[in-house]
Amino acid sequence: MSNENQLTAQARERVGKGAARELRRNSMVPAVIYGDKKPPLGIAVPHKEITMKVHAGGFMTTILTIDVDGKSHQVLPKDFQVHPVSDQIIHVDLLRVSGKTVVTVEIPVHFLNEETCPGLKAGGVLNVVRHTVEVNCPATSIPESFEIDLEPFEVGDSINISSVNLPEDVEPTITDRDFTIATIATPAALRSDGAEGEEEEEVEAIETEVTGQKSETEEEE
Repeated sequence: MSNENQLTAQARERVGKGAARELRRNSMVPAVIYGDKKPPLGIAVPHKEITMKVHAGGFMTTILTIDVDGKSHQVLPKDFQVHPVSDQIIHVDLLRVSGKTVVTVEIPVHFLNEETCPGLKAGGVLNVVRHTVEVNCPATSIPESFEIDLEPFEVGDSINISSVNLPEDVEPTITDRDFTIATIATPAALRSDGAEGEEEEEVEAIETEVTGQKSETEEEE
């Protein structure tokens, strides 16, 4: 594992609000390692290092190796809290993982070949319904992202989860339908023209019907 995914932490001897405030004054962030049928372990991680990892992207889907007083722990970030005013990280929750651990994570979706997509070249608009897809997968093989090639899609097409090549042992949490991730929507201008055309046809039909009724009345008279 690269050094980018490693952290050095220290065990916390004391817990509680007072102890947490003292840690933050010393540029440390309180955190807890839990799960894997082991007791929770309170730790403190350097504020600068954990902040850099959070803002680097992919924090919630990255396995970290944390050295706590000489003992290594493989963990997956599950949550972090920020201060409502300063936006500084004030607490982190870390889940212990192993080769058998299955986790639920949200994987970002990336779209490829927008410039060659027939639907977009024709003036369609990429309407993203889901920017991430929630999946169940082994903790040690979490995908960085899902890539969808837009080249086959035309205006009006829906891009569903079936269009994604899912790695082995990765399964969406929604399994009862082929849910939509994005669509190639019709341009607003064309929708407006179509709507106006339909309205004109409706008006003509009504006028024809009314005119026909008048003619019948006149003949009777």
